[in-house]
Amino acid sequence: MLQKRRGRRKKRVCNFCADNVTVVNYKDINKLRKYISERGKILPRRITGSCAKHQRALTVAIKRSRHMALMAYTQD
Repeated sequence: MLQKRRGRRKKRVCNFCADNVTVVNYKDINKLRKYISERGKILPRRITGSCAKHQRALTVAIKRSRHMALMAYTQD
């Protein structure tokens, strides 16, 4: 019989909290690209592991960089 894995997974630590980042810069495209899927969508918190505060700041920064034409809206 297959047994289901029980137990708790290790809690992910927010990368921004670990680095004591207060503001997510929209001009830092290399860092923002890590939080976008290959289709150009913003990855959710459960995948990125960031806290709610930094996920909101990350979303605003990605949308702002798209508006400023630093990043593309979609990936082809």
